[in-house]
Amino acid sequence: MRLYNTLTRTTEAFVPRDAGRVSIYVCGQTVQDVPHFGHARAAIVPDVLRRYLEWRGHQVFHVRNITDIEDKIIARAKAEDRPAAAVTETFARVSEREMERLGVLQPHIVPRATGHVLEMIALIERLIERGHAYESGGDVFFSVRSFPEYGRLSGRDVDELRVGARVEADERKRDPLDFALWKGAPADEGSLTSPTWPSPWGPGRPGWHIECSAMSTKYLGESFDIHAGGMDLVFPHHENEIAQSEAATGKSFARYWIHNGLLHIGTEKMSKSLGNFITLGEALDRYGADALRMFFLSSSYRSPVDFSEERLAEARAGLDRWGAFLRATAGLDPVPPTAESTEIRERFVAAMEDDLSTPRAQAVLFDAVTAGNQHLEAGDVKAAAALRALLLELAG
Repeated sequence: MRLYNTLTRTTEAFVPRDAGRVSIYVCGQTVQDVPHFGHARAAIVPDVLRRYLEWRGHQVFHVRNITDIEDKIIARAKAEDRPAAAVTETFARVSEREMERLGVLQPHIVPRATGHVLEMIALIERLIERGHAYESGGDVFFSVRSFPEYGRLSGRDVDELRVGARVEADERKRDPLDFALWKGAPADEGSLTSPTWPSPWGPGRPGWHIECSAMSTKYLGESFDIHAGGMDLVFPHHENEIAQSEAATGKSFARYWIHNGLLHIGTEKMSKSLGNFITLGEALDRYGADALRMFFLSSSYRSPVDFSEERLAEARAGLDRWGAFLRATAGLDPVPPTAESTEIRERFVAAMEDDLSTPRAQAVLFDAVTAGNQHLEAGDVKAAAALRALLLELAG
């Protein structure tokens, strides 16, 4: 199998670290609100990759975190005057329910950031010991210039980065590019709405980036196979994960970085901050899980997708074609694979092996349905039955 690796900017052969076993870490949702339609794509892409790898005989170990401590969560807890834990528990349950409705396989482990603060503190201490982090007024920052390979994932040049939209000036930092590993608690924090934890640097809470490094390495080891997430996480989140993880361990972190394109409405990505989102629950109620999956998988996972009622209708129509063929062949006796079904299966595999080309794979399945219907019309029930079995195997 060949996959596009954001880290190398090439489509390269996927070779698991351990033969026959694949480790995958997926950046999950920050649970300050319900999931939106765009979150579906970030869940479906690694889900399809996992399903395909397992179908091909690999043993996959899949971890997807929940970020349950973060500035937006605290802001919502304060606005609603209720514990941050109550906010996150409410929306974590909604997210889990909607992922189940979407047909996404449950990860083997779903760690929450708040359950791994000790691991984060230990990782920060190691970074300080190795000269890659420093304490400043109760905060701890990662020293970006201490890690020469910073920018390798995103293609950014440290010398060209300037204080801007995603890098804010802070007099506590030695360099404006440095990012927070630990945030000391302001005077108004330390309540149920703004939880803090004790640390060697005083009470506070972890920065966002250190959370994923601590959780991924705890369950998958200091070096693992695949790290997945949306394109919007490449910088700074995933860039910072690589820097702090490799600086702490001296080892390569994730070997393959798989990033999905974002869902757009008009010219903008769908996001809560822009206020242009449709909730995943609304989308599931309106279109159904199978149509949503068909919609997203009809485009390359790396390409942006424009929200379109017309394309969703096309996805629904395609599913109806598959369903009509399966109903028409429901009474046929099972038969062994035929030369035709074997050839179609090989084409499907070739598409999926080519950087998870689900559009091509879908086209192969539509070819199977077309051929199956032609066999039915010609009275060749054996050939139709073989294609029915193939469609059920490959499309579920």
